[in-house]
Amino acid sequence: MNTARLTLDPRRRVAPVPRRIFGSFVEHLGRCVYTGIYEPGHPTADADGFRGDVLALVRELGVTTVRYPGGNFVSSYRWEDGVGPVDKRPARLDLAWHSLETNAFGLDEFMRWVGKADVDPIMAVNLGTRGTAEAVDLLEYANHRGGSHLADQRRDNGAVDPYGIKLWCLGNEMDGPWQVGQRSATEYGRLAAQTAKAMRRFDPDLELVACGSSHLGMPTFGSWERDVLTEAYDDVDLISLHAYYQPADDDLASFLASAEDMDRYIDAVTAIADSVGAIRRSTKKIMIAFDEWNVWYQSAAPSTPPSGEDWPVAPPLLEDHYSVADAVVVGGLLISLLRHSDRVSAACQAQLVNVIAPIMTEPGGSAWRQTIFHPFARTARHAQGTVLDVLRDGSTTTTDRYGEIDAVDAVSTWDDSTGEMTVFLVNRVLDTPAEVTIDVAGALVTDIVECVTVGGTDLHAKNTADGPDHAAPRPNDTARGADATVQLTLPPASWTMLRLHATDTTP
Repeated sequence: MNTARLTLDPRRRVAPVPRRIFGSFVEHLGRCVYTGIYEPGHPTADADGFRGDVLALVRELGVTTVRYPGGNFVSSYRWEDGVGPVDKRPARLDLAWHSLETNAFGLDEFMRWVGKADVDPIMAVNLGTRGTAEAVDLLEYANHRGGSHLADQRRDNGAVDPYGIKLWCLGNEMDGPWQVGQRSATEYGRLAAQTAKAMRRFDPDLELVACGSSHLGMPTFGSWERDVLTEAYDDVDLISLHAYYQPADDDLASFLASAEDMDRYIDAVTAIADSVGAIRRSTKKIMIAFDEWNVWYQSAAPSTPPSGEDWPVAPPLLEDHYSVADAVVVGGLLISLLRHSDRVSAACQAQLVNVIAPIMTEPGGSAWRQTIFHPFARTARHAQGTVLDVLRDGSTTTTDRYGEIDAVDAVSTWDDSTGEMTVFLVNRVLDTPAEVTIDVAGALVTDIVECVTVGGTDLHAKNTADGPDHAAPRPNDTARGADATVQLTLPPASWTMLRLHATDTTP
């Protein structure tokens, strides 16, 4: 059996839990929107056509923000096509996903939906085929009170009050050769800076996200971030990171350690951003928006339908069906995001429904939870207060991709207002359990509230609409102890959440 010793201390604080790291993503891609969140005529649909069963699951998932409308889709999107009377909206070819976009669902529908889902919007602007003027037009339509042409158009369309959208993405993956309107880093950085300056003339308090590299393996990674921020450092607040994970060559052991890659990615971009800031002698810190992350089996299915004359409406695309092992990895990635809460201030799991998503739907039928739903929902609900700096010591394991790593990964949060200390743990070893000892300094544990585990058995099991929920958290009865020490056993290849009540004893 492997062992791990964790030391927790309410005085060793990283940062407040950024609630925006529990974000998600809705793109006009596949069935995410149509027959996903929006399906007029569905038995649960409301007067706006929003599926009530999906809304209930979104609330249960604990999503705090939703990024919209893309993604690759945004780089050829005309936002004005999706407002006004639905029967007068034009259908357009979506160049990103070789689909026909009906525009039956657009900005106003999205904003009504986020109100019902009780989440905050993150809006992306098209800097692929469009530019500064169109971005400012969208901002005026969305956020101006009234008295201008576009604001009055919004009011005429039924939204009297401005939407007040505060967080905006300046394009999407502009370094990618797949992106409509791909640009060089310098070209994009200048356009992002120009657009940011114009948007801030309307509202200087907007938060603006510049595009970072599409993934860590891009040939321009590093130089892209440096060059973009050299142009736009003073004008933006965050830089985006995107990362997707899948087993390579059936290497499940390395897959379970995917958070190692996320850790290194965040640390690298933080260092690059800080180096640009140091050269500029700036006291400003560029934060991280990890606004696309998930498990995605990109090699399992094509990303687009066949090219040619067929431009289908909302074809099924990227509908990965997730396993218990995938759920364990998602739990580990959330640990990484929390661990970096001093620099990661926003994140979006991609996507929300049907497309590499925690929620699946049947057209006209049921909605159900994928395995990855559970670690996200539990973490979003119980990671409250402040992230603690967890000191780790114990057994290590060796992976082909990441070398020697800690067998057990962990992060903890502490809520001063309730006295709840929550520990999230992953045993990253396929075939060996781990005995974990948690030493609590500066506090006395008075109660073990809950201990639940996902994984440990049947790692390849997947949920279906009619089948059992293979990754539903099950009680872990091994947690024991009180005062300053708690012990528990982690099954092999598992994610665990331990909730404690504790009394702060620090002076």
